[in-house]
Amino acid sequence: MRRTGMAFQRTRMAADRTLMAVIRTALSLIGFGFTIYQFFNKLKESGVLKGVSPARNFGTSLVLLGIGMLILGILYHVMFMLGLRRVRSGMKAEGLVHAESGFPASLVLVVAVTLLLMGVAAALSMMGHVGPYEWHVGAHE
Repeated sequence: MRRTGMAFQRTRMAADRTLMAVIRTALSLIGFGFTIYQFFNKLKESGVLKGVSPARNFGTSLVLLGIGMLILGILYHVMFMLGLRRVRSGMKAEGLVHAESGFPASLVLVVAVTLLLMGVAAALSMMGHVGPYEWHVGAHE
């Protein structure tokens, strides 16, 4: 019983590690895409370059790809964890595991949702020129 209970905990931690890998990749895509967009936008605003739309579109695409990946990762994680909890509850009802230790909510999931909100804010800033990340040349801090 104890081994099976510990196996559930290891599986839960493995699911958290998988979501952390999704977060790491999505953060890279969002951050790099936002940087590319801002870099070429500043070059255009300062008059150094004239036609930068393809580069800015590429940056926007990377941000949207990171957001999409994060959404899918969060959905997969939530579905997997709910399924794992159902199996654990069923095994507890059958007396196959003690299930005395808690099965806490995932802190990694909280971080993923926070990053998702930040990514959406960045995308809104890039596409709609609104939001907390909008900045113009010559603006005062």
